[in-house]
Amino acid sequence: MAQVLTGFSSISTEDVRRAEDRLRVRRTRQNHSGWLRRLLLAWLLVGPGILVMLGDNDAGGVLTYATTGAQFGLGFFLPFLLFLMTPLAYVVQEMTVRLGAVTGRGHAELIWARFGRFWGWFSLTDLALGNLLTLVTEFIGMGTGLAFFGVPLQIGVPLSAAVVLGVAIFGRYWTAERLTLGLAGFNLVFVPVALLAHPDPIQVTKAFVSFSLPGGLTGAALFLIIANIGTTIAPWMLFFQQSAVVDKGLTEQDIPHGRLDTAIGSIVMGIIAVAIVIATGATLHPAGKNVSDLSQADFIRALVPFVGGTGARLFALGLFEAGLVAAITINLSTSWAFGEVFGWAHSLNSRIHEAPWFYLLYIVSIVIAAATVLVPGAPLELITLMVQLVATLLMPPALLFLLLLLNDRELMGKWTNGRWANCFSALIIIALLGLNASYGLTVLFPHLLPS
Repeated sequence: MAQVLTGFSSISTEDVRRAEDRLRVRRTRQNHSGWLRRLLLAWLLVGPGILVMLGDNDAGGVLTYATTGAQFGLGFFLPFLLFLMTPLAYVVQEMTVRLGAVTGRGHAELIWARFGRFWGWFSLTDLALGNLLTLVTEFIGMGTGLAFFGVPLQIGVPLSAAVVLGVAIFGRYWTAERLTLGLAGFNLVFVPVALLAHPDPIQVTKAFVSFSLPGGLTGAALFLIIANIGTTIAPWMLFFQQSAVVDKGLTEQDIPHGRLDTAIGSIVMGIIAVAIVIATGATLHPAGKNVSDLSQADFIRALVPFVGGTGARLFALGLFEAGLVAAITINLSTSWAFGEVFGWAHSLNSRIHEAPWFYLLYIVSIVIAAATVLVPGAPLELITLMVQLVATLLMPPALLFLLLLLNDRELMGKWTNGRWANCFSALIIIALLGLNASYGLTVLFPHLLPS
């Protein structure tokens, strides 16, 4: 590894670049005051929270929300996503901000250090499996988005893989973060698509006020509830944001900005999720059309009579962007986690020859996921929904590790969880276990709930 020698210690390029970023923050605090300092600090310190939340509105998420709207229209899922899942996502991810800023260590590294090799391997396997499956859905989404513009899946998927590789490999953390944030801005295109769908304002208002599930709780509704939870909170998000906080070099002093960053990302995530459900719920649902044949982008073409060619193109563009941003963030969480555990150089501030294993794992994961999508006859829609279900199944143990770490006073000092945070987190874990058990029972005894 290329190193700069200072006295008796060696400092890597990764350390130097992170120190440069911290120096920029310190100078901003010293040389500016008032609203200008707040604005400049926000620009320098935000990033991980917005990225993780918009990465969470990934291609699989977009397709899940689209399926939800097409099947259930404008009803229960609008307030469910905005009023329940949005604050839930914030509560969970805020804990990773504190954990990363206080300890300066990644999530995988802390689990390994505090709970031992067995649970370390358990959490790492949990993450790697979930991430690889989710990465497959990102290439499904990117390929579907490009297919709408006439790009065959066999060309669109390799092209997408090349872009995902380029963003991470040819830059440093700051560059990759800002570039990915710029790409994430395209997530907002779903808002004008929802407006172009001309939803009935009375129906939308009634949905938010009534919080009722049309047709009651059926097997299909339970499946989509769990899938929507899985696309809102997932294990990779814990690992990604904490590692991003560490790679960015945030400290305890920066926690308020980290919370603001996460809050902004959560709100935008919730608004976009609702916009996607409205876009398909106000159009495909009344017409009796489903989200199907993702390889040919048929469901996006089905939107054309309702939202016009412009609206459909915006939807396709947003789907491609969602997959692109998520592929970058999800894959980085895997490489960061393995690097932390095995002691590899594991920073975007390191060059390829300085962190070969970090980048090799990043590249291999992309190749495997992209190749899976190109398997002839692969059931792309089923894979997309099942991956969200798997994320929900894997989430309780990941949340339990997070909660235990946040209550470790030796580790966290004054930043340990408060009573309300613990109660809310425990309720989340119990609710997830209950939903997972309920779904398992419906699989074993399919007549428990109407189909």
